[in-house]
Formats: sequence, structure tokens, C-alpha cells
Amino acid sequence: MTEKYFFDTDCLSAFLWVREESILARLYAGRIVLPTQVYNELQRVPHLLARVDTLKNNGDLSVESMEAGSEEYKDYLQMTTMPESGMRIVGRGEAAGIAMAKQRNGTLASNNLRDILPYVEKYDISHITTGDILMEAMDAGIITEAEGNTIWSDMIRKRRLLPTATFSEYLVNCHNSEGAEE
Repeated sequence: MTEKYFFDTDCLSAFLWVREESILARLYAGRIVLPTQVYNELQRVPHLLARVDTLKNNGDLSVESMEAGSEEYKDYLQMTTMPESGMRIVGRGEAAGIAMAKQRNGTLASNNLRDILPYVEKYDISHITTGDILMEAMDAGIITEAEGNTIWSDMIRKRRLLPTATFSEYLVNCHNSEGAEE
């Protein structure tokens, strides 16, 4: 089975705000899943929703919901209302993405590490961020490092919270952390 990528609002929006969602389509066509909760959050920003609908109409993205009473729905409710001891309440989009990635063996695409990392670690969920996606796009020849820097600075200008000032700095930090683990 082809791995699916469950996006939360923040990670997807980083690409939508700078009109670079084609990167996602080229990397993950047909494997991008938006939980209904994320799709609903995007309805508050009509021009972003229009871009999502284009991805959906092209078959690059699907909107999926959880069945009431299912294990993933139980996980979702717990994360959004009464988390277990030591865990924090997370937003609906993040919780839906975590629950779906956990139960469907997919990858969670989220930048909100402070909120989601405890769940990612607890449930051993595969996880990517905007930086990881741009790095994958560069490795695939979709963008150059210079284009990555332009996209990164555009994202920051649109008030997306990213971990470094530039994409190049992100690449150096990733390279250094990989070397430290070896």
C-alpha cells in the first residue's frame, strides 16, 4: 500500500500561502490526506480553500473523515478533550492528523512540534515538517537550494513559523544533526 501523508492546517498552509502547493502535488500526488477538521479550518480563508479544492479536483489530495466510534475517533476525542496524564490537549486539525496517521500507518505532516511531538513519540508515528518537505523536493530536483531559500523567506513573510532564518541554515542544521547521530 502507498503511504499516505496526513496534513494539519499549519503545514499545508505554509505552502498554500506562498502558492507553492505544486511541490506537494509533485512529491505526494494522490497520497495527501486532509482530515475533515483541517478542511473545515481552511474554509475560514476562501483563497486557501480554493487552492485546496484545485488539488482535490486534480486528484492530488483527498479529504477524509473518521467514523464515529472508531479507534481513531476515540484517539481524536481523547487528544482534544481529556488527554491522558502528561499529555496536552491539541487542536482539532493536529489531533485528527495524529489519530489518522496512527491508525492508518501514514505520515503526519505538521510543524507544530511543541504540541504534536509527545504524541508522535508515544505512538511511534512517522512525521515530516515543511523543512523536510522542501529538502525532499530539493533532493528530487523539484527545487534548487536557492529556490528553497526564496520559498522559505516567502513563508516567513507570510508569518509561518519556521525553525531557522533560511532554508540553507535548515539544511546545515539537518546535516549536522545527522552527523551527530552516526
